[in-house]
Amino acid sequence: MTQAGVPGPTARVVEGKATPRGAYPHVKSVGDLVWVSGTSSRRADDSFVGVEVAADGSLTLDIAAQTRAVIANIADLLATEGLRLEHLVQVTCYLVDMADFAAYNAAYAEFFDHTGPTRTTVAVRELPHPHLLIEITAVAHRGAAG
Repeated sequence: MTQAGVPGPTARVVEGKATPRGAYPHVKSVGDLVWVSGTSSRRADDSFVGVEVAADGSLTLDIAAQTRAVIANIADLLATEGLRLEHLVQVTCYLVDMADFAAYNAAYAEFFDHTGPTRTTVAVRELPHPHLLIEITAVAHRGAAG
């Protein structure tokens, strides 16, 4: 414990999830706040949801499937802190192509409405793997869920 009984910082890499590709945790908490590092649709086996490679080598990337998988991964990470998506207060979404905005927005709306977290969506030139169309960072508050 730190001053005034507020729990000190904790950081964790979550077993069973895709291993971070750098020196950072999946989740870090300080007191009632919990930060989720940039999360993608990558599975623990390093494959990706929303990616299909045909026999001829052609690639199909699905922003809606990736968005759903990212949010599901965030839910899994939050669960390790005893939290749910309802505890999110802010998310930042990074899209490789703003042409994907409508499909991403529709998939996002399957999880959140206007009472959900605040959101910023920005376009980026690229993400850490060429199959990624989206990455999301998030902040949760332990008292945020009704």
